[in-house]
Amino acid sequence: MTEQAYLYTDTIFKKPVPRTPVWIMRQAGRYLPEYKKVRDNYDFLTVCKTPELAAEVTLQPIRRFGFDAAILFSDILVVPEALGQKLEFLENHGPRLSPQILSETEVQNLDDNNLEERLSYVEKTVSLLRRELPVNTPLIGFSGSPFTLAVYMIEGKPTRNFKYIKSIIYKEPALLINLLDKLSEAVTRYLIMQIKAGAQAIQIFDTWGGILPIHLFEKFSADYMKRIVGKIKAFNVPVTLFSRGGISLLKKLRDSGADMLGVDWLTDIAEARKEAGDIAALQGNLDPATLYGSKEIISGEIDRILNAFGRESGHVFNLGHGILPDTPVDNVSFLVDYVWEKSTAIRNP
Repeated sequence: MTEQAYLYTDTIFKKPVPRTPVWIMRQAGRYLPEYKKVRDNYDFLTVCKTPELAAEVTLQPIRRFGFDAAILFSDILVVPEALGQKLEFLENHGPRLSPQILSETEVQNLDDNNLEERLSYVEKTVSLLRRELPVNTPLIGFSGSPFTLAVYMIEGKPTRNFKYIKSIIYKEPALLINLLDKLSEAVTRYLIMQIKAGAQAIQIFDTWGGILPIHLFEKFSADYMKRIVGKIKAFNVPVTLFSRGGISLLKKLRDSGADMLGVDWLTDIAEARKEAGDIAALQGNLDPATLYGSKEIISGEIDRILNAFGRESGHVFNLGHGILPDTPVDNVSFLVDYVWEKSTAIRNP
């Protein structure tokens, strides 16, 4: 892969940059009118599995806002599907995976043979995007963390109490460990496939790490992410870990080997910088609901986050989680322009 300087990756490696780069989680999709037009004709999984459609949706927010990085349009649950679970997205109910993984037999029945072939549509999407993205816009590949994938695979559908995963944690932890072992290998292979196809950065989403008691977070989540980071570091692309759950989780990831740590909106960005800013770059952490507010409120919250870093590199501006579906598009445009303008003024007084 040809080396290329990007504002996004230079920031991760804390090189001098003229301003703070910005992209937002879930930037490709549900809040954009152009995405809704695509979805009028195709269901979600069809878009994910059709390289031309997935590439188009990935490019839409780049064309509209000029974000400093693109993130592959896909879904973390394509990995469980590739391992043999049936994946459905039900209207107004979210994803469903079946059968639930509730026994050792069901873990053993997961088939990781030909994983890359089953996910080849993602590889094709990445390759297509590398040809179509602007030359100054890197592509971020991604996966869910092993623990987050395990939650979906065990619960089978969205949940509020996490009954099945927590029952297994406390009654049959060996079953979960076997599943996490299998998932960590599958995720590693999947991310390497994306890198070889042209992804210039990787992010691992640990959406459900925060449901674990803090004393179990390392055992069931952080340690597996560290394992993956160790295996893909040889490919020389920056890796970001994002765990939702506050400062305690961030502290547990300081020694993960990740180049950047995502910061959720539950965490004070200044405290995160004190805890991990000397070890890794940081990404975040505007509350997504802020974008429902006035431009005065939005700019004030952006100021607070940018001022925590001042003129120093090592911060990628982002939301503290994914953008909400009914976010006003004009407020997203305002966010991007304001981050660029304000951070340029801070860096060049």
